[in-house]
Amino acid sequence: AARSNLEIFLLYPGVHAVLYHRVAHWLYRHHRFFLARCVSQWSRFWTGIEIHPGATIGHRLVIDHGMGIVIGETGIVIGAPAELGDDVLLYQGVTLGGTGKDKGKRHPTLGNNVMVGSGAKVLGPFTVGDNARIAAGAVVLSAVPEDCTAVGVPAHVVRVAGKIATFADEGDQIS
Repeated sequence: AARSNLEIFLLYPGVHAVLYHRVAHWLYRHHRFFLARCVSQWSRFWTGIEIHPGATIGHRLVIDHGMGIVIGETGIVIGAPAELGDDVLLYQGVTLGGTGKDKGKRHPTLGNNVMVGSGAKVLGPFTVGDNARIAAGAVVLSAVPEDCTAVGVPAHVVRVAGKIATFADEGDQIS
């Protein structure tokens, strides 16, 4: 619905959150952890989008209607941050976080061209493959292969490369 690039730059909180994250991530990589957290918390206050400064984000991340998004990290020593590839699309209310049960890396890695629907939770130290789709409201607790669509609580794969998965429940209503 944006009418110009200027409107996007000035008025879209997803763009602001990514720009603030770039600054916070630079500070984080240069061991200015307190300043990095200050920038990320300022961004969270103004945009409603929380991105830990340690998270690695690829090119062209789009955060659409981003209120309530959390891209987590558990700490400098305890766990590795979430990682996002290029051309990722996140809708409102998405959480990329840990389950609290894992040691070491606790957050997910999203491949390139991944779409995560509104309210979805992707929790744990696994990979969501390239071109994967996660449905709105899904709770993903294990890896999603590339070119797959995952739905449900807990999430399961219902499409592979655009075709209904043969192991999908016959009663599922998938269009």
